[in-house]
This record gives sequence, structure tokens and C-alpha cells, in this order.
Amino acid sequence: MKPMKPMQPMKPMEPMKPMKPMKGFADDPASRWWPEALGTSPNSAGGQNELRYAYFGGKHRLAVDDGHGVKVYDTGDHQVSGVQQKQGEGGRKIVFTSQKGEVDLDSLKTTGA
Repeated sequence: MKPMKPMQPMKPMEPMKPMKPMKGFADDPASRWWPEALGTSPNSAGGQNELRYAYFGGKHRLAVDDGHGVKVYDTGDHQVSGVQQKQGEGGRKIVFTSQKGEVDLDSLKTTGA
């Protein structure tokens, strides 16, 4: 059996490189898909399947892109925090979650922005 060789000292770590912005980040104008008038930072945003949304609480607006174009809705006193897609006899139904419970997207009025 051969004797063990002495351990080599550890090499110092290289300095960390700055992170690149994530694709799709709201502050990146090239990836912002909602109307510019709504601003750069939604209160909440997300998506499910081919649907994506961005909620702007200060403006009471909800931008929704369903793959066929962007529509902007007036949320009134709802504070949107999530989205669900429900399948039923009438087809797909889009429902948002607010502090008052579930809100059917069809119950909100569309607006220019």
C-alpha cells in the first residue's frame, strides 16, 4: 500500500460575474408585452398555458394576453393575485383571484389602458 500524498491547498474562488437580466423581466422594454401606459412594474404577473396577465393595482388595470392579442380590463376594487383556467360545458373560462374571491374575466369591462 502506498502512503497518501499530502492534500493540496484550496485555490481561491474567482470573483462572481454580474448576473444578466432575465428574459421577460418587466424592466426590459423589449420583453414588456402590455401597453406602455400601464408602466413597467406590475403588482402581480404570471401565466398559465398560453395565457399571461399583468395586474397594475395603482391604475386598477389588468392586462391579459390570450395569444390573440392584449386586452386591458378595469378591475375596479379587485386586487388581482392569481389566475385559473376552468374547463366547463361552455369551454374554457378564465377566472382571477382577488381579495373578494374568484372573479370571472368576462365580468370585467375592457378599457383602452
